[in-house]
Amino acid sequence: MRLFENTNIDFLGKRRKFYVVSLAVIVVGILALFFKGIPLGIDFQGGTEMQITFQDKMEVSELRNAMDKSGFVGMEIKSMGSDKDYLLRTPLQGEGQTVAEKIQKGIKDNISNNNFEVKRVDKVGPKIGAELRKNAIYAVIFSLLGILVYLSLRFQFVYALGAVIGLFHDVLITISAVAIFDATFPMLQLEFNQQMLAAFLTLIGFSVNDTVIIFDRIRENIKLFKNEDIEKVMNKSVNATLSRTIITSGTVFLTVLVLFVFGGEVLRAFAFTFGIGIITGTYSSVFVSSSIVVDWKHHVIDKNKAKGRPKLSTN
Repeated sequence: MRLFENTNIDFLGKRRKFYVVSLAVIVVGILALFFKGIPLGIDFQGGTEMQITFQDKMEVSELRNAMDKSGFVGMEIKSMGSDKDYLLRTPLQGEGQTVAEKIQKGIKDNISNNNFEVKRVDKVGPKIGAELRKNAIYAVIFSLLGILVYLSLRFQFVYALGAVIGLFHDVLITISAVAIFDATFPMLQLEFNQQMLAAFLTLIGFSVNDTVIIFDRIRENIKLFKNEDIEKVMNKSVNATLSRTIITSGTVFLTVLVLFVFGGEVLRAFAFTFGIGIITGTYSSVFVSSSIVVDWKHHVIDKNKAKGRPKLSTN
């Protein structure tokens, strides 16, 4: 199945405009991170988290008042999509289930005639949270380095470098989008947790797959059109893979959209992050990774012409 036949869109001719667009989004995202930031989940922050379900409707104000009376002043309380399901979070930690037991006792003592059930309790110490934050950064960095080594063996180094810069761009744009949406739409209740980290690692793999397919077609077309300019060859390659790119990215995006709408609170961060990553990954394969290769090839060719050297091979 092909959605687009014989397209001839000048993608790479507009690359400098999209450089500016990407830079603008990243700058806005960095400002949002600096002034607002992304809330850390219990995995990375440390503390105690409890999800409870009440038998009858429960007002947030009544639950917060009960926690204040129990000594948990300022406890973070989130609705889990209904007025019966709530997520309670505190930075306090204790041995065993001490904090969790105090929370349950506080609810029982201050809220009557409304039984509740504890769905889950998570407790993470501050040292573990700090270690998880460090390991999360290492996971992203080492995945990018691994991809750089693999693509350097499969293609020229400049292709590998362009792909990794594109992946780094995807991570920055996605985390910028998360920060912007969290600041603009706080009802999304986005937070950086293990699910969101999994989404970042997944989008890196998804994005590089699309980039490799385009680069494979570029390598084939370079052999067929040896005397044509590299930009024209790469435009032909992008247009040739356009149908496959849209079908693949579109179907995955629709699946993630369903997951975001119906997956509930637990999967919301993953679905939102990966959904943004699908869009940025598809975009960067053309307007970042391929564009960097074109600009580098033009730079080297112009430099060789100025020195009177023969034309550089574009393989």
